[in-house]
Amino acid sequence: MFVWSKLSGAKWMDAWEERFAGNPNLVIELIKGGKSIRLRLFCQSKQEAEAIVAQFGGSISQLAHAEWTKPVAPPRPVKVRTALLLTPEVRPRELALLQQDHPQRQIIMIPPEMAFGTGDHATTSTCLRLLVDVARARRGTNWSVADLGTGTGVLAIAARKLGSGPVYACDFDPFAVDVVKRNLARNGTDGIEVQEQDVLQWKPRKAGYSVVMANLFSTVLIQAWPVIAKALASDGDLIVSGILATQAWDVFTAAAGEGLGFTQVIRKGKWVTARGGHLTDLIAAE
Repeated sequence: MFVWSKLSGAKWMDAWEERFAGNPNLVIELIKGGKSIRLRLFCQSKQEAEAIVAQFGGSISQLAHAEWTKPVAPPRPVKVRTALLLTPEVRPRELALLQQDHPQRQIIMIPPEMAFGTGDHATTSTCLRLLVDVARARRGTNWSVADLGTGTGVLAIAARKLGSGPVYACDFDPFAVDVVKRNLARNGTDGIEVQEQDVLQWKPRKAGYSVVMANLFSTVLIQAWPVIAKALASDGDLIVSGILATQAWDVFTAAAGEGLGFTQVIRKGKWVTARGGHLTDLIAAE
């Protein structure tokens, strides 16, 4: 048995929890003083632990004896409005039973891997709910989508399942890009272009996108607003998350400086998600 371990700031606890969402072998210990955490992930092989070190740094130690028998309940499916059902399940028989129990919902398979966005975190789940609302409002049109910081690709896949036109998805993390490609294959989803791309260096297409989604940390969002404003088409819908409530004012103030505003702001725990668009469009709609 091998253990991967790493020290991190306590403020990133939610991010680490989401990145390893669904993995029962993750232990997060709050270090005395409350400003730091120690992450430990129990791995069955040295190769598994080394792959995590290559991705996130940290160190590896070997356990001489460890109990590995504790039963773990599988993550529960996540329901999104009446439209979607997210599940980590990939076995055909169990998926068929899920579809039988939820005939009106589109099922999306997102097994837990080391990438953001399994659907059960407050940021991702709220983005999905807002995306369902946007899809209903745009039903019958050919709406394009940009998913910035796509993680597992769950938002991009959901957009296609909900009837969108072409989708562009990007992430700066090459591991996440590989995860997205696997999830596209699992879900039989086409019409999605996936790229390894730093959003701060991205040059969006001139026509813009009908819907732009950005589930990014507050600091990145603030820097990315000029790019996002260019990416969002006139009368476009903007969905953003990953915003800590304590940083929301700074994030929205910076957005206003680039001509972006929000008409719907949702807080879940310490996280904020918002839906908006270009200020000129929002004012004209009043």
